[in-house]
Amino acid sequence: MSTATTQKITLAKGLNMGLRKAMEDDDKVLLMGEDVGKLGGVFRITDGLQKDFGEDRVIDSPLAESGIVGTAVGMALRGYRPVVEIQFDGFVYPAYDQIVCQVAKYTYRSQGKVKMPIVIRIPFGGGIGAVEHHSESPEAQFAHTPGLKVVACSNPVDGYWMIQQAIAHDDPVIFLEPKRQYHADKAELDESATPEPLFTSRVVRPGTDATVLAYGPTVKTALKCAEAAESEGRSLEVIDLRTLSPLDMAPVYESVRRTGRCVVTHEAHVNLGMGAELAARVTEECFYSLEAPVLRVGAFDTPYPPSRIEEEYLPDLDRVLDAVDRSFSY
Repeated sequence: MSTATTQKITLAKGLNMGLRKAMEDDDKVLLMGEDVGKLGGVFRITDGLQKDFGEDRVIDSPLAESGIVGTAVGMALRGYRPVVEIQFDGFVYPAYDQIVCQVAKYTYRSQGKVKMPIVIRIPFGGGIGAVEHHSESPEAQFAHTPGLKVVACSNPVDGYWMIQQAIAHDDPVIFLEPKRQYHADKAELDESATPEPLFTSRVVRPGTDATVLAYGPTVKTALKCAEAAESEGRSLEVIDLRTLSPLDMAPVYESVRRTGRCVVTHEAHVNLGMGAELAARVTEECFYSLEAPVLRVGAFDTPYPPSRIEEEYLPDLDRVLDAVDRSFSY
């Protein structure tokens, strides 16, 4: 592996590098959002990009999410590829009307004549000591909407490649970024490598006894669970879903047919969350292979709590392992 193209990066750095590469490759790519320019974004994901590409391509917008996304629709109609940042997950709702009524439907409404190559970046999830509106997990609301693609990166290397692939895609993409992972871990990036396709799931830890499905911030939790379970003699296979709409279920079905058990974990509420759809599909396709019901581990069905008790609210190693134990009790 060539050291010239290899470096250790955080997720924040990977996203920054991916945005930079996309802007270098296509001058129709532009960034827009609150504080994305001079400040470089509240999480510093767009740091340095306005300085290098100018204020016409990295645009500090007013504090108006509906206006940001609405402007992006107009830009896409004129041939641009706008990438908009929603500063925090819970701030997306003023733009929800624009996203589900215009962004998601324009191509279908025009019978494919009009493309909507918009990427809507949303830092999502908790674990940073913030409060409601700053720690939400709204992914199911977008995955439920036909016309939107929804992806969630979980690590620095995926962040680098997936943001470029999302920008190059002609359909609108909701791009979810686990904010607790922005500066948490580093990984080796080889810029000369061939990335996996965007809308694919991936086995990130092979196993034989049970399958754990995760995405975004809970992938790290699931991997820690697999390490802990190994010390108890259990082999957990962990799958990073990566794409929530469309779901790539082939690796999931293959895994569950081998292991006979499945646990799904996400930070969103369990009620009507992504886990419900995943459990239904696994049950329909793998019924005769299952040794136990598909179990779901997520947040409790309340608004996001004060930061001092968020660790009680979010799924952690103990709660996921408890679900694994319950699966084996059948």
